[in-house]
Amino acid sequence: MKGAQLDTVDALMAQYAAGMLPEPMRVLVSSHLELQPQQRGKVAAYEALAGDMLLSAPPVALDDADAALARIFAAEAPSAQARPLPEDPLFPAALREFIGFGSGEVPWRRKLPGFKEHMIGKIDDCEVSLFWIRPGRKIPAHTHEGMEISLVLCGAFRDGRGRFARGDISIADDSVEHRPVAEDEAPCIGLSIVDAPLRFTGSIRQFLGDLIG
Repeated sequence: MKGAQLDTVDALMAQYAAGMLPEPMRVLVSSHLELQPQQRGKVAAYEALAGDMLLSAPPVALDDADAALARIFAAEAPSAQARPLPEDPLFPAALREFIGFGSGEVPWRRKLPGFKEHMIGKIDDCEVSLFWIRPGRKIPAHTHEGMEISLVLCGAFRDGRGRFARGDISIADDSVEHRPVAEDEAPCIGLSIVDAPLRFTGSIRQFLGDLIG
């Protein structure tokens, strides 16, 4: 994601419409669109713009077109025996298809008091994980060595930039220093994609206080 100019949700939507996102990011945006279908109009506008740009572009060489078609036909077709996963109260269908299970089956691991995580893995140079934050829990203040893009699936959190609730996307990079706090009503559960480690920035006293909080 480094250098991909994904500093705003609009930029993310534009690259989604253009088919330029790595697979974890595509799944995140697809899940966002399931939870906030009013955003689909924005994606449709970007797709129309991309179509206009293609129509005005120089003709593609025949050899290039043949190669592109060959790649499409060589792609593995979806299995005819695949069955859709059952409905889920928290996880959108795009996310369930990507990770292969629902919200009631997450093998959480405790990372800090009041904070759990499930590492999905490194995919397309992105570290992909699910997180669970106890209601009222503060995450230690930090910034980012690269980019962190998160989708809230349940509950909400606040930081110095505002409030992020179900279906909202948070984008943070090395220009953002924040201390997310889960709201009191419910755990905050989300999908996180990063391309570099976090860097904690608070004082030692604040950090230790957050660890035991």
